[in-house]
Amino acid sequence: RDIDTQANQTTAAQRLASSCFNPQRAPAASAIKELSGGATSTAGTMLPSARPLLAPAAAVLCFWLLVAVAEAKVHHYKWDISYQLKSPDCFEKLAVTVNGEAPGPTIRATLGDTIVVDVHNKLETENTAIHWHGIRQIGTPWADGVAGVTQCPILPGETFTYKFVVDRPGTYLYHAHYGMQRVAGLNGMIVVTVPEGFVEPFSYDEEHTVLLGDWWHKSVYEQATGLSANPFVFVTEPQSLLINGRGMFNCSLAPSGTCNASRPDCALPTLFTAVPGKTYLLRIGSLTSLSSLYFEIEGHPMMVVEADGHYVRPFAVRGLFIYSGETYSVLVKADQDPRRNYWAASHVVGRNPSQTPSGKAVVSYAFNGNNPWMPPPTAPPAGPPWNNTAIRVDQSRAIFAHPHFVEPMPARADRTLLFLNTQNRIDGHIKWTINGVSLMFPATPYLVAMKRGMKDAYEQRPPPDMYDHMSHDISAPAPTNGTVGSPVYRLALGSVVDVVLQNSNMLNNKSETHPWHLHGHDFWVLGYGEGKFNPAADAWRLLNVRDPIMKNTVPLHPDGWTAVRFRADNPGVWLFHCHVEAHVFMGMGVVFEEGVERVGRLPSSIMGCGRSKGLH
Repeated sequence: RDIDTQANQTTAAQRLASSCFNPQRAPAASAIKELSGGATSTAGTMLPSARPLLAPAAAVLCFWLLVAVAEAKVHHYKWDISYQLKSPDCFEKLAVTVNGEAPGPTIRATLGDTIVVDVHNKLETENTAIHWHGIRQIGTPWADGVAGVTQCPILPGETFTYKFVVDRPGTYLYHAHYGMQRVAGLNGMIVVTVPEGFVEPFSYDEEHTVLLGDWWHKSVYEQATGLSANPFVFVTEPQSLLINGRGMFNCSLAPSGTCNASRPDCALPTLFTAVPGKTYLLRIGSLTSLSSLYFEIEGHPMMVVEADGHYVRPFAVRGLFIYSGETYSVLVKADQDPRRNYWAASHVVGRNPSQTPSGKAVVSYAFNGNNPWMPPPTAPPAGPPWNNTAIRVDQSRAIFAHPHFVEPMPARADRTLLFLNTQNRIDGHIKWTINGVSLMFPATPYLVAMKRGMKDAYEQRPPPDMYDHMSHDISAPAPTNGTVGSPVYRLALGSVVDVVLQNSNMLNNKSETHPWHLHGHDFWVLGYGEGKFNPAADAWRLLNVRDPIMKNTVPLHPDGWTAVRFRADNPGVWLFHCHVEAHVFMGMGVVFEEGVERVGRLPSSIMGCGRSKGLH
């Protein structure tokens, strides 16, 4: 249920927007409170903090935020989270649903609107939490939705309310962030449009959302148990790829009675119906749990115009490489023969796809004499070679900020973190580590523990900023075992931080793709490189400091490195992790804290677990 109510929030918006231009003050607590719906309690407010003067592109958005909030709305959703028997790929199994559906509903709002979601956990025997992927949660760090980091999980039978302002337009996602629950289907998309009067740097006739995923017939419990077991049991490759929650498994391979290809929901899905001559904006997001993908529409090239909520210098692709946690907007022109229909397909790349057939859907043409239900007359496209890393890196390097929307980057960093991804064997169990530390969430959420001064609730020893990059061989498995812990990288509020992600070979002596997602921030993508990053060499000269794109999720390609820069200007505690579900479950992530002393009184609703029991 979506209840749109007119919000009289102009005064609060003026204070919030004007703070964008004032380098001496942040959005006032009262402004954020009013924009979030006018809460009367002092719990859940932010204390002021110094913020830098924003760049022209950001200033434009701030201006439109000011204009938009005069028309701002509050979108109120009521969601029941429950297990339901579903057949997304013809094979029937339990899926975690939102109001009985998987994927869940698309949230649609305009810049400056407030989103309120009442989440009622009806899973009966399982906790939950929902992360609003790409929403920076400025002023509402407790609404980020990460169990163990920003809140206690939502217990069975309980209701938790998420409330936040969408502060920039773009295409975003939401998904479960408790254990490996995302694998079971709790996910969806968020579309934030520009206010009336704002002219985007492209035009189109209609828009559609495309949510890509992968799907297993094995339960999430079986997968998690195998990852934690000794001997180790991997999740295997997915049985299907889903497009908008639909796929087609070969039922002849399934046990009797579990798969029915004649079900109405097992028909070849239609992606959208095209009118000849029209231009379509496709908002594409990936919430795969393992797979890197290539998405294409037969005979229809795409013009990429947005990435993770930021306008890009437009560039054309035959198909789009997309990694878990990324979103892109592309323009597609309906300029092909309208007397037939065309394939849309997603393919696994970066991993051997022999066990995972391509996902398929149809783009049908609305034309007199064309049957919209007729499959295309051609064979489905096969996609590019799955193991060609170079063409994937080429696309990553082709993404630049739109020349009219470049947010100038700080000239230098105050701190540099060099993170080495390694797979280690710790106490007989296979784990992922960053600089030798495998992340384990504490029983008490970091945000609560750090704000309340509970120093014994998480590890106090600071994690290492660097690894021994001079002597470590990234082409060989990690030589040391590593440790499991819950340390925190404490960043100075307002400081500029460079992070270099370094890939290395796993225990099987292979290197694979890791899409990294930062909560609470967007970062500038400085560049990508092959081999080992050497800070002392001239690698820094290769980095893009002129027009880098800003994103919240970025791929770390096999046998290489990725460098990003961000400003630690959002008070709170934020997760930075690989978006492959099995990898973060096995410890591939770090936690950043910045300005937690600026966070006001925490809502009592995020407490109740670990040492936060009984706190208010």
